[in-house]
Amino acid sequence: MEFACMDRTTPTFNLKAVVQETGIKPDTLRAWERRYGLPEPDRSTGGHRLYSQRNIDTLRWLLARQEEGLSISRAVELWRQLESEAQDPLLDAAYSVTESDRGMPVVVGEEVSALRQQWVEACVNFDERSAEQILAQGFAIFPAEVVCLEVLQRGIREIGEGWYAGEISVQQEHFASALTIRKLEAMLAATPLPLRPGRILLAGAAEEEHVIGQLLFQLLLRRKGWEVVYLGASVPLQRLEENLDLLRPQLIVLTAQQIYTAATLQQMADRLASKGIPVAYAGRIFVSTPALRARMRGYYLGDTLRQAVEKVEALMQSTLPIPEVVPVDPIYQSALAHFRSKATAIQAQVMTSTDRGDMQPSHLEIAGLNLTRSIVAALQFGDLHLLAGEMEWIRGLLHNFAISEEHLSRFMQSYSEAAHALLGAEGQPVLDWLEQPWAESRTATKEMAGL
Repeated sequence: MEFACMDRTTPTFNLKAVVQETGIKPDTLRAWERRYGLPEPDRSTGGHRLYSQRNIDTLRWLLARQEEGLSISRAVELWRQLESEAQDPLLDAAYSVTESDRGMPVVVGEEVSALRQQWVEACVNFDERSAEQILAQGFAIFPAEVVCLEVLQRGIREIGEGWYAGEISVQQEHFASALTIRKLEAMLAATPLPLRPGRILLAGAAEEEHVIGQLLFQLLLRRKGWEVVYLGASVPLQRLEENLDLLRPQLIVLTAQQIYTAATLQQMADRLASKGIPVAYAGRIFVSTPALRARMRGYYLGDTLRQAVEKVEALMQSTLPIPEVVPVDPIYQSALAHFRSKATAIQAQVMTSTDRGDMQPSHLEIAGLNLTRSIVAALQFGDLHLLAGEMEWIRGLLHNFAISEEHLSRFMQSYSEAAHALLGAEGQPVLDWLEQPWAESRTATKEMAGL
């Protein structure tokens, strides 16, 4: 958002407006003015600071230089140097402020990283009091958006990576998630009423249980002044449709983190698009498997929450054409119906025929369920190669939990044999893919690592 005014040098905005727009704390802003002479606000007749749009752009410019690694003093020196060369820093292409710099405040550096590591350590030690104190310290120093993104979101991600690697227990991960959800819900309850026109409907796709990203996204949008109606995680299409006439949203945002929930999201997006309702979507699976985006009837919001907020704001202020989707080959449509009819029998045969060794029956059952619903999703999308990244993720998870490559190979062999026995020619796309899933997933991982 950019403040509208006829003259960018006219002193129009009070301190509160500038703080809200840039995310800079009032004390920090005053300190910059005293020490560095930037920005240079005017004063009202009552002695209060009044800032121009150029002052705000100057602050954004300084924040952008900080994000690039400069200290505030060095950023000011650079500004003065450009001015001494008769250049306008705001117009210099090498130091232009991008749209992302105009959005939520960005603060990076050792202090934020240290705060995040302290919070993660408190969580894995089940130290609720310390975790709360660390967050309180963060909110006292940094803008709320920075704490939410750089401490809570990245901290939870680090804890999740620790769980994936087998270094953090599921109980520790659940404890940290519960603290995060409680904090976000408290912040949401304290947000002011929406000021901007239009209503955004936010929900997790059917079967999608992850909520932290949804809560963060809701909070960031509401702090921008948008009205967001949050329906929660795992919202069935029927439940969503039942509320459309009452809610009349201008935009519906759906999220999915896994390929099988991306498939339910696709079904929801298709149905809503047929009613003429704009749909946007986001989630981990669309970052790790970009090819999925060409199969979704909606607007992709980007790889990060910052990008997602900016894209939603753009969608709420203009009408864009809905992207075309890649059609599904009829062979895959036929294979999908046939595979669904045989899936239960395949899983049952795998459970009885696999030489488990010391592999727990529960692990075998979970592996079979995940593989089956992932295959169903890939068939729905019309491309089994979309499973490469998901399969490698599952493979790494099981390996980190001490389930050996030999166990995985036996499981995959049993699944392939059951599929060959029960599917026949109608399931040929699945049979072809089952011949080489692990080799394919390893290749995909190497390619992704090079990005």
